[in-house]
Amino acid sequence: MYQYTEFDRHFVHQRAAQYRDQLERNLAGKLGDEEFRPLRLQNGWYVQRHAPMLRIAVPYGEIHSRQLRQLALIAREYDRGYGHFTTRQNLQFNWIPLVQSADVMERLAEVDMHGIQTSGNCIRNITSDALAGIAPDEAVDPRPYCEVLRQWSTLHPEFAFLPRKFKIAVTGAAEDRAAIGWHDIGLHLKKSAAGEIGFTVLVGGGMGRTPIIGSLIRDFLPWQQILVYIEAIVRVYNRYGRRDNAYKARIKILVKAEGQKFFDAVEEEFRHILNDDLDGAAHLIPLSELERVKASFVLPKGIAETGAASAWPADAKGAFARWLQRNVHGHRLPGYRAVTLSLKRAGQAPGDVTAEQMESAAAIAERFSHGELRVTHDQNLLLPWVRESDLAALWQAAKDASFATPNIGLLTDMIACPGGDFCGLANARSLPLAAEINERFADLDEQDDIGDIDLHISGCINSCGHHHSGHIGILGVDKDGKEWYQVSLGGSDGSTLSGASVPGKVIGPSFAADEVADAVEAVIETYKAQRAANERFIDTVRRIGIEPFKAPANAVRRSTAQAH
Repeated sequence: MYQYTEFDRHFVHQRAAQYRDQLERNLAGKLGDEEFRPLRLQNGWYVQRHAPMLRIAVPYGEIHSRQLRQLALIAREYDRGYGHFTTRQNLQFNWIPLVQSADVMERLAEVDMHGIQTSGNCIRNITSDALAGIAPDEAVDPRPYCEVLRQWSTLHPEFAFLPRKFKIAVTGAAEDRAAIGWHDIGLHLKKSAAGEIGFTVLVGGGMGRTPIIGSLIRDFLPWQQILVYIEAIVRVYNRYGRRDNAYKARIKILVKAEGQKFFDAVEEEFRHILNDDLDGAAHLIPLSELERVKASFVLPKGIAETGAASAWPADAKGAFARWLQRNVHGHRLPGYRAVTLSLKRAGQAPGDVTAEQMESAAAIAERFSHGELRVTHDQNLLLPWVRESDLAALWQAAKDASFATPNIGLLTDMIACPGGDFCGLANARSLPLAAEINERFADLDEQDDIGDIDLHISGCINSCGHHHSGHIGILGVDKDGKEWYQVSLGGSDGSTLSGASVPGKVIGPSFAADEVADAVEAVIETYKAQRAANERFIDTVRRIGIEPFKAPANAVRRSTAQAH
């Protein structure tokens, strides 16, 4: 993990002190709410449906047990005892009073954390593969490059007020587990035939009202040039992106509208920065700087590059064997595994975690993973440094702490945003649907029979639940003040299971809230009737199309039946 320097610590403490001054002036009436709004937003503070919401950055998903313990303390002392992990590897609190927000900022700074640029029209938290640095299929560890990008983009004076928010994802593996095609900029680290490291660069991806997959703008960009090239992309966007219409302000709209003209403008700006800007070439990353950052991303003490003797429990049976199959993943080091702690269980919203569970996860990480955890794209926690010889003991500890549900990749391992229960932007609630579907498909044997499937739920068109990329996607919409839901099929996040990134297709008019779980069940039953031997859900949808699913889904309509 990246180790904060004295400069880094001074920086986040200064930022917390600056925010305290801004908050105190706002509460005293010396700084108006409209003037205060962009200041609190760029520190992660929203005002939501019921209370302020704080979004805390977990850069590229890496978090230490001491940080998780501090989050537990914040949950207990300032919130209502829990937090929520998001699809972008952040953590959110939903009930912290604004008058206490500066105190929380200082608590975060004590453990090298903050909420800087987790909101606002700026470059947001850099995300990556939860298996970064440990994946067997990885060509280049993306974490040092993510950290360089994070430091460069933090409080960048030129990009503090972009036309709209801006998200970057990075991967260095053969499989895209970071959904890079769905981001404003997607970066894929590769090695050339000569062993040189560079980036494939995608631009203009995004979800929301207009789902678009990023376009290839550079097939291989030398790693030293990545900051300059991203600066060129964001400059062109900052100059020409629309500010008159929030729905058309994302870079994806500009790229789609301008096409090759946009690409040409970026290349011209890239040349201009290097050749004409004062010290423009100084933004090329020196090897010494990359090596300085890389020094933080070494193996934990006690782990050798040669790994350890294999101790895979080949004779595992029953629940333990099922957990090994679903929650345990390959590792680049012999004798080690990555293990997912499932945050998906009955009675708790996807991604939610109580203060007690945070402390339990921290203790498990300290015992089995050198104190390190990762926040995953699917709203779970992952332990990156588990010895195979410890798997049985870890399973027992995870089971005792309610983290051992063997459902990773299955239907109940769903993604869901907080929706209308918390979010002021949401049109409909997500969490009651998630709970109903979870209850209906609680039987693990049935889930295993259904097999791998991505179910994603968003409460509004902003797509925080990534419904566009779900094999089954559910989108909450508002009609005449009532909650309705669109159902789509066949979406993909770009992973090996799902195939190339593509948005799902809506299967028909919206369903009423009390019809959605029935519609999902009808879709699942249709798949089971239509699938070939060993065929996964997404492959069946791709083979037969969405047409065979429409009539069974429509057959469950009750309150919406008259309209069809």
